[in-house]
Amino acid sequence: MEKQTKIYGIRAIIEAIESGKTIDKLFVQKGLQGELFKELNQLIKKENITYNVVPLEKLNRLTQKNHQGVVAQISPIDFHDLDSLVLQVIESGATPLFLLLDQLSDVRNFGAIIRTAECTGVHGIIIQKKGGAPVNADTIKTSAGAVFKVPICKVDHIKDAVFHLQASGIKVIAATEKTDNTLYDVSFNTPCALIMGAEGKGISPSVLKAVDEKAKLPLLGEIASLNVSVACGAFLYEVVRQRR
Repeated sequence: MEKQTKIYGIRAIIEAIESGKTIDKLFVQKGLQGELFKELNQLIKKENITYNVVPLEKLNRLTQKNHQGVVAQISPIDFHDLDSLVLQVIESGATPLFLLLDQLSDVRNFGAIIRTAECTGVHGIIIQKKGGAPVNADTIKTSAGAVFKVPICKVDHIKDAVFHLQASGIKVIAATEKTDNTLYDVSFNTPCALIMGAEGKGISPSVLKAVDEKAKLPLLGEIASLNVSVACGAFLYEVVRQRR
């Protein structure tokens, strides 16, 4: 099974960024200077890559190699372009089904959702570049390898993706308890996208304002909410049931 790749050395990391690799984590030695680092620093700013400034000891623990003061972890998958993916799905003649994850933070929930998405025919998963769970070894393991089969897109803001999907004729439905509608009151037979919120916080208010419809799961017990990956599974299988 493919694992998250660790790379080190300023030149190697510059080349990785320039070739379009997704940097999940970047560690930079405190006080690092020099012309080559200046070049890397400009690239980091240009590509809006977040990084952690750490002491030398931390970098030495990450790798025994000559790291030159920088160590990065590259995502094990290539991310897809949202515009191209939406167009491709529409042109294929299939009824689009997308899944948006609004800053979901737990990698195991993320992996479980990707696995369910693959089993239910989701055409693409959309996540935010910052603030969400990374695609790492735990995500891959929990997804049972589905992470390599379902296209994943990264966007600057989930709200931008909502507007883009709506402009492409795709209805956006939020899974939220802030509604009287249950998922059984909603039609999933047309092109649609489902938004799941973060653990604890749910869907952010600004995203919730932009959606076309809201739906909740009927909860018959005393506990007020389900685990997000379980809730996502219930929603996606209702889509499958309606579309059969």
